[in-house]
Amino acid sequence: MMKGVAREVERWGVFEWSCHGPEEGNPFVDQWVRAEFEGAGERVAVEGFYDGSGVYRVRFMPSFEGTYRYRVSASFDVDEPEGAFTALPATRGNHGPVRVRDTWHFAYEDGAPYISLGTTCYAWAMQGDAQIDATLEALAESPFNKLRFCVFPKHYAYNLDEPQTYPFEGTPMDSSVLNEENFWDYGPDSAGNAWDFERFNPAHFRRLERCIEGLRERGVEADLILFHPYDRWGFSRMTKEADARYVRYAAARFSAYRNVWWSLANEYDILKKSPRDWEDIAAVLVEADPYRHLRSIHNCLHLYDFSRPWVTHCSIQRTHLYLSAELTDAWRERWRKPVVIDEMAYEGDIPYGWGSLTGEEMTRRFWETALRGGYPGHGETYLHPSGKLWWSHGGQLRGESPARIAFLAKMLAEVPGGMLKPYEGRDWDEVCAVPAARGHEGDMRLYYYSFMRPAYRDFNVPGRWHATVIDTWNMTTTDAGVVEGRFRVALGARPWMAVRLVREEP
Repeated sequence: MMKGVAREVERWGVFEWSCHGPEEGNPFVDQWVRAEFEGAGERVAVEGFYDGSGVYRVRFMPSFEGTYRYRVSASFDVDEPEGAFTALPATRGNHGPVRVRDTWHFAYEDGAPYISLGTTCYAWAMQGDAQIDATLEALAESPFNKLRFCVFPKHYAYNLDEPQTYPFEGTPMDSSVLNEENFWDYGPDSAGNAWDFERFNPAHFRRLERCIEGLRERGVEADLILFHPYDRWGFSRMTKEADARYVRYAAARFSAYRNVWWSLANEYDILKKSPRDWEDIAAVLVEADPYRHLRSIHNCLHLYDFSRPWVTHCSIQRTHLYLSAELTDAWRERWRKPVVIDEMAYEGDIPYGWGSLTGEEMTRRFWETALRGGYPGHGETYLHPSGKLWWSHGGQLRGESPARIAFLAKMLAEVPGGMLKPYEGRDWDEVCAVPAARGHEGDMRLYYYSFMRPAYRDFNVPGRWHATVIDTWNMTTTDAGVVEGRFRVALGARPWMAVRLVREEP
């Protein structure tokens, strides 16, 4: 065993065992290492992985406090295959993995509420170190607590540069021939790629680990996209055997991190894989991840069958066929799982309809999704002389919506029990939510009027309530006093207004 193995880690931290082993041949396929960990609360079998230069590693996330014993086995002889370590209490900010709390909502494993307010930076992990650091700094100042990004590099508009590293050993096609006019002429079958899909590039996966760890330190979930169709390197055309080998390797490296989510694919339905292929990949992932991290798959045109047992939550993109925020409550009832609108289009000014929302419209979609009982996702596509767009490269947030989303986060944090559900008694022309936590349903009502601009609204609500008028764009709250029965609330004929009623003690 290599020196320096920690004998103490915190609960839901990462214990790592490593050793030197064979380098000859192809250790990625010729060798294996695994371990079994046992503590007072669990017994878990974990697959290890080859990390290059003769180093083999096994990672484990303890879910309980106390002493754990482990035994390592391998296809080669290892020194000190048995040992023990202590899992200490979780430190501040460590609430464990996110789980499905009830039918429609999330919570951390320790029971703390988790309200997902996500964003997307598809290729940020493939950028230079300075750009990665800038993204982490921006996230630390933002309201976002989940980030979607790819394991494989991305080929698309504004994504023509080569990544810093590649997931496999080999060489890419010549990208110097690419420009914004001809990039569609190149795809996964382009000539010039030469990859060994049986040999991973550990440096690529270490970059991803650095990103996952940086997100974890800032309380941000890492929603890893395993496959996607925007590819000029051939990574979307691997064989079934190569797909399965890659998924197992990713799970062995990443699943011990508490903040990992799995997205089987971005826009699965424009990849050349059948429904059976996706189910087979999901089966590999379920078997390879002993920690049961959240799992989903993301659509382009056609929603996946989210009733499949391996799917923990719905990950949905709005397309020309679907609205997004407006259908959240219907999707909740259809699938009876948490609904995450991971892509509701992007605030920006690029010449694509999906990438030129105003800040007002992005903010509206966030409020609508949240009050209909779902979880909204942000993205930003403002043109910049650097050529770097948040949506793909990360870096700096330039839009108007993040500050308003932070204001929404503050409003949601004040909901009793930390969760919302649609109020069935709402009027036909309004969006209204009440707390979803059992015993709190009658404590609050939150109404939202989006782009409508009523001068006032009349209410008929039994009981005594403290009313607050919320300007969701200007981020202000105005005390409207204590009201009861039939009453009127003035809204100033302005759009983006909301009304909160909090029940007064009798």
